[in-house]
Order: sequence, then structure tokens, then C-alpha cells
Amino acid sequence: MKITKIAIRPVEMNKVKALASITIDDEFVVHDLRVVEGERGFFVAMPSRKLPNGTHRDIAHPINSETRDLIQAQVLEEFGQQNLLETELLS
Repeated sequence: MKITKIAIRPVEMNKVKALASITIDDEFVVHDLRVVEGERGFFVAMPSRKLPNGTHRDIAHPINSETRDLIQAQVLEEFGQQNLLETELLS
């Protein structure tokens, strides 16, 4: 599996700092990954849906931790590059 495109949309929703979409192998897109600022830094939360009982359930997610780590690393790298670019443009 190769992530061939990452799109980041900055947002300000409490701890959510951006929404991301990833394209896998130029053939499959996953929208609404969330870049979240947690107590120990940024992390990527998978797209989820709120259930009638108030809990949330992922609607798309990696099957293993290696894939989760790969997605998180690449999304956070792109998020960091865009934040750096925005900071430079504002200075």
C-alpha cells in the first residue's frame, strides 16, 4: 500500500486542527481523517460516525499498527509542512 496523495484542510474545532483526505495507490480515497492536538502532541484520528447511544465508531481504519503508524506519520508530516508554509507566509 502506498499513500499517493494527501490533502489537508485546516480547521479550528476544539482540539481538531485539520481534516485530511488520503489517496491510496491512486485508486481509493479516505476522507475526514482528523489531525488532533492531544496532551502528548498531535495524532491522527480515523473517520468515525456518532451512534445513537452517543459513542463513536470508526468507519474506516487500518487493520494493523504498522499501517496506522504509516498513515499517521505521512499525514502529520504534510500537516507540519503546511503549517510551516502558512507561518512563513504570515511573517
